[in-house]
Amino acid sequence: MAEDDGSGFAVDLTNCDREPIHVLGTIQPFGFLIALTADWLVARVSANSADYIGLPPEALLGKPIAAIMSNEALHSLRNRITLLRGPDAVERLFSLQLLEGGPLFDVAVHFSGALVVIEAERASQDEMEASSTVRSMVSRLAQTDSMAAFLRDGARQVRALTGFDRVMVYRFAQGGDGEVVAEALRPGIESFFGLHYPASDIPQQARALYLRNIFRVIADVDAPPVPVVPQLDPAGAALDMSLCLTRAVSPIHIEYLRNMGVGASLSISIIVQGKLWGLFACHHYAPRLPTFAQRSAAELFGQIFSMMLESRERAETADYEGKARQVADRLLAAVAQDSELLHNAGWLGDIIFDTIPADGVGVYIDGQMTLSGLTPDETAFAAIVNMMNRVAASQVYTTDCLSGILPDAAAYADRAAGVLAIPLSRRPRDYVLLFRAEQLRAVRWAGQQDKHVEEGPDGPRLSPRKSFAAWSQLVKGTAVPFSPAELRVAEALRTALLEVVLRLSDSVDAERQRAHDQITADRWSPARLYDLIEVEAGAYLGEKRDRVQLSGPNVLLTPGCFTVMALVIHEMLTNAAKYGALSDSGTVTIAWRVDEDGSLLLDWTESGGPAVVAPTRRGFGSTVIERSIPYDLGGDAEINYRLAGIEAHFCIPSRHVVAVLPDLIEGERVKAVAVAMPGLLNDRHVLLVEDNMIIAMDGEDALRDLGAEVLTAASVGRAREAIALGPVDLAVLDFNLGSETSLPVADLLAERGVPFIFATGYGDGLELPARFEHIALVKKPYSGATLAQALAPLIDG
Repeated sequence: MAEDDGSGFAVDLTNCDREPIHVLGTIQPFGFLIALTADWLVARVSANSADYIGLPPEALLGKPIAAIMSNEALHSLRNRITLLRGPDAVERLFSLQLLEGGPLFDVAVHFSGALVVIEAERASQDEMEASSTVRSMVSRLAQTDSMAAFLRDGARQVRALTGFDRVMVYRFAQGGDGEVVAEALRPGIESFFGLHYPASDIPQQARALYLRNIFRVIADVDAPPVPVVPQLDPAGAALDMSLCLTRAVSPIHIEYLRNMGVGASLSISIIVQGKLWGLFACHHYAPRLPTFAQRSAAELFGQIFSMMLESRERAETADYEGKARQVADRLLAAVAQDSELLHNAGWLGDIIFDTIPADGVGVYIDGQMTLSGLTPDETAFAAIVNMMNRVAASQVYTTDCLSGILPDAAAYADRAAGVLAIPLSRRPRDYVLLFRAEQLRAVRWAGQQDKHVEEGPDGPRLSPRKSFAAWSQLVKGTAVPFSPAELRVAEALRTALLEVVLRLSDSVDAERQRAHDQITADRWSPARLYDLIEVEAGAYLGEKRDRVQLSGPNVLLTPGCFTVMALVIHEMLTNAAKYGALSDSGTVTIAWRVDEDGSLLLDWTESGGPAVVAPTRRGFGSTVIERSIPYDLGGDAEINYRLAGIEAHFCIPSRHVVAVLPDLIEGERVKAVAVAMPGLLNDRHVLLVEDNMIIAMDGEDALRDLGAEVLTAASVGRAREAIALGPVDLAVLDFNLGSETSLPVADLLAERGVPFIFATGYGDGLELPARFEHIALVKKPYSGATLAQALAPLIDG
């Protein structure tokens, strides 16, 4: 809400957008800056130049840089400048001797308009090789099996690399607000995971800079900024510092960080398809400046992370749309043979909801309407259709707040707050409307968003908020928005259905429903063929399920194959129950085997039922049975309508068979394969002391798989802090921690009666002190099973 300062000037959240953060004219004091003209004369210099090279600004301004820097340094700089590509490029040089006989500096160089900007800080002489470090990080990241794990592991790796207390993966929503979707933090500090931040916390010009300059560090919020002189050039223009690594910080942002208790911050932009997807937002509660090499590696990691994220999102979208096309093909095969199915809202919902989840569906064709699920009543539905004729034309249309365009819709938001309209005719008349009910969401904000007006250099402004305590807001009248991928699927359905509607001539009465997905809790994991058939048979026969006889190995199928086979088995059992062996007193025998090349061969034989007559037409069920396996899995399907009973043979290619477990099915349900010691460490807090970033992450994952809450420390000091802050039930101690050992931690744990084990990469050559000879020692790298075997006796004890 805007406020008025009494002079007619409205003060609102956009005031922060006015702050000229790219031309502040100051730098942070951890380095110095020199700006050169096209003929390599010093045009600007930071006031702290004497602190680094012994020459004050007045001794540098107007001088040729060749009179100041060594020939070797100039040669290196000129060569590196030739590599600059594009307006936002920055090149780096490590351990460069700028002055003859002077100290070494880490240097960054870029163009700012016509000027060459050189920034330098004392060389850290960090021997870390950025490319190999990032290669190891990326290799680990590629092994994550879900988006949540990918984001979480990204945060952990950035924290391991930079050493910041808190690293958040912060994702921007469509309206500009942000949410913390992953986090890695030092033990003992409050989690921000799941908190939302208002769009006003990051003003527009800051978002623009995040796209241009993807890495930003604020080493010390209390460090006084250093001016760049002169502030203005002869034409009255300030230096554009958008790409400067040392660029100082907006006073408003400094105030914001101080209000949060932050001593240093770092951010890495996450850019997907050219847009700002989010940030790695890092906080430290004391001053902190990672080395030049660490920052370079973190920036490179951020760029690769963004590309991997974009690739994952594309793959997920492609996979989703591929599955949606399969459902659309089945829908069209049925509608093409029976146009009356379009009037069956329940049937349409069963088909469409698997790919475009919704709470209700309404169909309006030739003035007739049918409704299914959570929908408005017929009068309200007709009003929505009339509105669609005005706003939707002949294209897919969606809104997550129907009452925003049709005020009367507020009365039934609990049933239909959002809508997706799929036109079925070229002129605005016929629609399939998918409804989503109101989602009452308690959005957790990081503090109330209220700000107060203060006088600033640009007039009245809203000062940064000072409260960051979690605060909930109830959002009403809106539904979960339909995603861009869902809209693309809807458009594909619109195009295909329109073609079918225009070509339909005769229709045949039929009723079919697609099979329900039986994967349930293991939805995206390999699933057992036996479970699929058993569940389907139980649904039809209940206690008489023994009329379906099963034999075959314990086969695990891929999730995609499982879904297709669920459809096929469902339709086969439906036919058997309605017209075949199960409609009478007969039986169905289902036998399967795996041939030499790993393909699954399944034989279906019905006997003891009524005489079989081959159908004269193909309905939805027959289409599913005959086409799903060949088209969706690349296999074969053959159905023979023999007088004594139907026989069918299916071949599923080996790529869809995950494994054949050693135990065989012989009419009994096979017990699930036991996972080694699941839940061994449930509700236990385990301290992991490990100074190698990659091994630490692997260890964390292994311990979490065993059910543990994991506290990680890379040094003796951090380990002592973790022990002091929170409960520690067990510990895994890497014996050698670089320049120190974990023996002081072991002594502290022993005093407190906390059991622990040692880990080492030195094999059998490690000799433990006499007081710890009885402690178990595991060799690195270790697996979850190894840790479980070593820790189990401690728990039993």
